[in-house]
Amino acid sequence: MTITKRLLGTHMSIAGGLYKAFSRGEEAGCTAMQIFTKNQSQWAAKPIDSESIEKFHSGRERTGIATIAHAAYLPNLASPDNVLWQKSFDAMLIEMERCDLLNIPNLIFHPGSCKSDTRENGVRRVGESLRKLYDAAKFDVALTIENTAGTGSNLGYRFEEIAEIIAISGIPGRLKVCFDTCHAFAAGYDIRTKESYLDVWRRFDETIGIEKLAAIHLNDSKHELGSRKDRHEHIGEGFIGLEGFRNIMNDPKLAHLPMVLETPKGLKTRDGSDIAMDKVNLKRLRDLIEN
Repeated sequence: MTITKRLLGTHMSIAGGLYKAFSRGEEAGCTAMQIFTKNQSQWAAKPIDSESIEKFHSGRERTGIATIAHAAYLPNLASPDNVLWQKSFDAMLIEMERCDLLNIPNLIFHPGSCKSDTRENGVRRVGESLRKLYDAAKFDVALTIENTAGTGSNLGYRFEEIAEIIAISGIPGRLKVCFDTCHAFAAGYDIRTKESYLDVWRRFDETIGIEKLAAIHLNDSKHELGSRKDRHEHIGEGFIGLEGFRNIMNDPKLAHLPMVLETPKGLKTRDGSDIAMDKVNLKRLRDLIEN
């Protein structure tokens, strides 16, 4: 796949309207992008009206930018608190409904935190919750589990936990996985050398299955391997370094996947866009691709 056809981009703001993410993505040079479909810091969401849906579809058709969504950070399907769990479940239903209205194929989400409960119980709650979400209504969007850095009681930093969540759900065909480079590195998965990089994907394939991989988050890490700290850094400026991203950008088995940055943003432009450092990071990644 040529450089220009690679699905590469960044997380884009939806300030002022969902459809505005496309013009911002176009300005930044995206061929793929990730968005929130609602305010990520609030539980409630105003329904998407027909005009907004039409504008969103038109923007995607005009630009050709492949789009994935990230769920808000508030829901916690692993929570042992029944009130919070129900609130989280209802919020995820809304997120899934919005993705289907916008024809977004993947909704990326964090498995959640088991808090004071055991990891085993947390994993079970997440797996059972995913099945219940698909039982609640007919959805097309694929819930896409993101690996985590393993901070505190957060689940999903080990491939084995993700695989167990998928198995417990009983609906493996509906679920996908997003691989975050910073999170993986913080969790102890070393992608810096060719040998260690290949070993990480061998372990992923044996534990989860490479066919489950639907998207990649490209983030360098402010902290060292195995730190369990989730702090993103600009490409090539963290402990992963350019060679780790060179491995990813030249891996033929990943070339078809949407890859998006979640690196720190630059100064805001007048319309609320954050594109300054996105352009820099995207150029660094494209420069690593060997034709």
